[in-house]
Amino acid sequence: MTKLSVNINKVATLRNARGGNVPNVAQVAQDCERFGAEGITVHPRPDERHIRYADVHELRPLITTEFNIEGYPSESFVKLVTDVKPHQVTLVPDPPEALTSNAGWDTVKNLDFLIRMADTFHAYGIRVSIFVDTNLKNLEYAKRCGTDRVELYTEPYASLYPTNREQAVAPFVQAAEMARELGLGLNAGHDLSLVNLAYLHQHIPWLDEVSIGHALIADALYLGLENTIKQYKQQLI
Repeated sequence: MTKLSVNINKVATLRNARGGNVPNVAQVAQDCERFGAEGITVHPRPDERHIRYADVHELRPLITTEFNIEGYPSESFVKLVTDVKPHQVTLVPDPPEALTSNAGWDTVKNLDFLIRMADTFHAYGIRVSIFVDTNLKNLEYAKRCGTDRVELYTEPYASLYPTNREQAVAPFVQAAEMARELGLGLNAGHDLSLVNLAYLHQHIPWLDEVSIGHALIADALYLGLENTIKQYKQQLI
């Protein structure tokens, strides 16, 4: 079964726009779980423009499914993750000023660094996932890093899907098959939506987890959060 992890960053963005605590990020996370999500994802950034470090600490004892913290492994991020001890940490190569994640790791170039990071988090019993593209060399070297899983960066799939979905999914299927051959767990995320999720899952049914935030929260404005989560889960059957 492919799990749905809801990224709640956009909920925090809305809260931060006015200050205060509306919407309540912790309550939304708990409601997502209550409505059927199998995980909660957060991506804290150094400027705390959406999820704040304090949110991460507050959420940890409240999450009853899986807690996934993603981000660039800076010194402050590593300390946060090792203090909080989520179920999974997803290492993303985005610099602090990036608007959103926009690439996977060059695991060849960053091999030694990623080995150190994987060893660090494993010492705290945290599952490690590395954000990668469909370059097979990067998958091969991700295995050498000692990661437990990789997360496929699916923005290229989402961009091409409206015009040529067969071409869009092909490199992701190839990458997913290689990940399986390497014995790596497999996650996927970025720009997945009700429009394109089912097709991806049909071609890669062995996905362990998809992490979805922007589109899901936007859909919830029209469909309601509970109904939206149910519809996303329906795409993964």
